Amino acid sequence: MARAEIEGGVIATPVPITAGSSVHIIYSGLLAESGADRVYMHTGYGPSYSWDMLHDYEMTPSKWGWETVVDIKGEDRFNFCFHDSANNWDNNNGRNWSYEVHNGRIP
Repeated sequence: MARAEIEGGVIATPVPITAGSSVHIIYSGLLAESGADRVYMHTGYGPSYSWDMLHDYEMTPSKWGWETVVDIKGEDRFNFCFHDSANNWDNNNGRNWSYEVHNGRIP
């Protein structure tokens, strides 16, 4: 099973991300480093300028940082960022994090 460790303290597994599957996200970025008491992953689907199907997932603390498992429901780009209970946000310096969602078919 492949995983992607990307900038900003984020690990996603498995990759590529496939529609209808689940993805495990581990976050150890700015909010985790600053001692946040709760961290939420804010998600949506679509182009970077227009997210649909918005949802927040409360993450669970772990020895690696904060983590959650998300069921992939969209078939477009999967976008996410993070916020804590004090409404501080980590959006990867305005770029957020984003993966193309694959349909699962081999071309």
